[in-house]
Amino acid sequence: MNFSEVFKQTNQLCKVSPDGKYLATCVQYRLVVRDVSTLQILQLYTCLDQVSHMEWSSDSLFILCAMYNRGLVQVWSLEQPDWHCKIDEGSIGLVSSRWSPDGRHILNTTEFHLRVTVWSLCTKAVSYIKYPKACQKGIDFSRDGRYMALAERRDCKDYVCVFVCDDWHLLRHFETETQDLAGLEWSPNGCVLAVWDSCLEYKVLLYSLDGRLLSTYSAYEWSLGVKSVSWSPSSQFLAIGSYDEKVRILNHITWKKITQFEHPAIIDNTKATVYKEAEKRPGVGSDEMPLHNITMGATLFNTQSKYEICPLPVQIPVVKPDPDRASPKIGISVLAFSSDSRYLATKNDNMATAVWVWDMQKMSLEAVLEQTSAVRCFQWDPLRPRLALCAGNTKLYLWSPGGCVSVQVPTEGGFQVQSLNWHCSGDSLILLGKEQLCLCYMDTDQEDKFKGTRCRLLECSFFLSGLKHSQQTQHSS
Repeated sequence: MNFSEVFKQTNQLCKVSPDGKYLATCVQYRLVVRDVSTLQILQLYTCLDQVSHMEWSSDSLFILCAMYNRGLVQVWSLEQPDWHCKIDEGSIGLVSSRWSPDGRHILNTTEFHLRVTVWSLCTKAVSYIKYPKACQKGIDFSRDGRYMALAERRDCKDYVCVFVCDDWHLLRHFETETQDLAGLEWSPNGCVLAVWDSCLEYKVLLYSLDGRLLSTYSAYEWSLGVKSVSWSPSSQFLAIGSYDEKVRILNHITWKKITQFEHPAIIDNTKATVYKEAEKRPGVGSDEMPLHNITMGATLFNTQSKYEICPLPVQIPVVKPDPDRASPKIGISVLAFSSDSRYLATKNDNMATAVWVWDMQKMSLEAVLEQTSAVRCFQWDPLRPRLALCAGNTKLYLWSPGGCVSVQVPTEGGFQVQSLNWHCSGDSLILLGKEQLCLCYMDTDQEDKFKGTRCRLLECSFFLSGLKHSQQTQHSS
């Protein structure tokens, strides 16, 4: 495992191109494009103001930079650096900007969600979509890029519009059975659209492409219902995270609940492994080096961390939420499936230091990772069942079915990892701090890394034992 030098970035605006060849970062009003393999600067662009949002086109040929405070969008070409495009929304303002799947249209949402403007880079044509709803996730594209679903609000009712992205004509328009639609998301296979209500009413609705209501799911009737929703990559499962600290799994055949995962404060009566992070100072304590407590990348005299396997039962720290706050810190806020749909990682907000990993084949708890500080971000390797997480400190944490590892980021100045993103190949990670970033290169897959680490630990132990024996022999003579 190797780390690059540290580079500057602003507002964590750092993204790898979809083809995996380039790394784009924003530093105030400058856009820097680097080669991922060498990290050499390929292009440097100057925007009209500080960038609020940055996004690659799907073919990795263009980069969109939005400046919301000025209502501007600038588009830069990687192949033709002298070409650029500027979109000015004027006095109507700008709150959101994104690419369409074809990488040749830009969708701008104006202030107060008055309309969505579709700009064509090829024909310079402009289209307007009225009545977009201001909600958590009001626009979503199908995975194949053919359709766009848009949440709409008019006459105090919720609607869904389905557009064909080729020519932006309206395919379907139907009313939803929601009181206050909070979000919508296509299944990965593009056959089903999930729509969910606000937290004040527990309701998830599943619609077909032609607008037919396939099923409605509601776990209970009292307030504080759905908090997060996620499809499995195989489209076989729909995970629903709730404010009652439970995850409910629906199947794709009957759309009924097949199981639910609870997040108890005391973990007992389970075959799951509980990994607990514990800080230590190298060289202090026992001479033995347990093989399941693996720590990498730390210098000899620094405080480092390790994972300890805890015997059951285990008490998970719980923070009591403040009932006077508008968004109480309770319930399942993050759901993430592994790329093979085998595992599901979850986070319960009132147990902020723990990440729960569930086995979707056994429908049971696989592991719990308890950190010393609140987990900021976690993300699955796009190709392997390997989970990376960070907790706002100088360490990177990795979990795989083979175990856990804690890695010290060897950078100067105390680089604190606030967020992270995998490269599309799964061979490297982008680690983001408050104003800096660095890349972490994975030499091999995690299983080989664990095996290699165990071998190196054994070699180190044998070497130290031999050195100690030699010193004792010389002292005796």
